[in-house]
Amino acid sequence: MTKRYVVLDRDGTIIVDKHYLADPEGVELLPGAVEGLARLAGAGLGLVVATNQSGIGRGYFCEEDLHLVNARLSEVLAEHGVHIERYYFCPHGPEADCACRKPCTGLLDQAARELGLDPRLAFVIGDKVSDVELGRRAGAVSILVRTGKGAACEAKAGADYTVDDLAAAAEVILKLL
Repeated sequence: MTKRYVVLDRDGTIIVDKHYLADPEGVELLPGAVEGLARLAGAGLGLVVATNQSGIGRGYFCEEDLHLVNARLSEVLAEHGVHIERYYFCPHGPEADCACRKPCTGLLDQAARELGLDPRLAFVIGDKVSDVELGRRAGAVSILVRTGKGAACEAKAGADYTVDDLAAAAEVILKLL
């Protein structure tokens, strides 16, 4: 059987969105994040992050800064027994017209090639319309969390499910399995 994956946005979904976060010390987990991620991993689901990071393309920080922030996030999550298998990111700004910026499916396509992820069997969780649209375009189940920018865009997101946080998203996913 194909391993199923949860594809997560980073800022506003797992950690507090600190607007172009470039300092690893700024990693701050959102309430419910550890609980939700631990439950998903405990159910045998793979966890990957797919994140737009236009701060790189805009010159606000460099790719190495992004890797340091992701490494810090992995370190904090590991303290709770949670492992992110892979981080995928788009470094381009919205005007770049690239294939990797969410809601385009380039990051999921890359995960499919590298991990054998089947997007139609995946769950996409995020706090923005672009996350929900990524899930829709890929044929995945989309879940909007009200953390980050989620509450502000709930009415227009059109997610399959809308929940308060990652802990509640895990409940939804576990019922769907």
